[in-house]
Amino acid sequence: MISYAPLWETMQERRATTYTLQVKGNISSSTIRRLKAGDSVSTNTLDALCKILSCTINDIIEYLPDKE
Repeated sequence: MISYAPLWETMQERRATTYTLQVKGNISSSTIRRLKAGDSVSTNTLDALCKILSCTINDIIEYLPDKE
């Protein structure tokens, strides 16, 4: 499972809001809702988030293995 927990931590560290993502990165509100819900997003979105926040992909997502 992919988790976006690192994204919210990175945003907090950089004092960025979802409004910042929408204005600076042209990230749609529906994409932000998908991120909050833990749904999949495109690699283009992940690329844009890295650019907006000046970070790496590890600062945006993490892989959590399924519990069996």
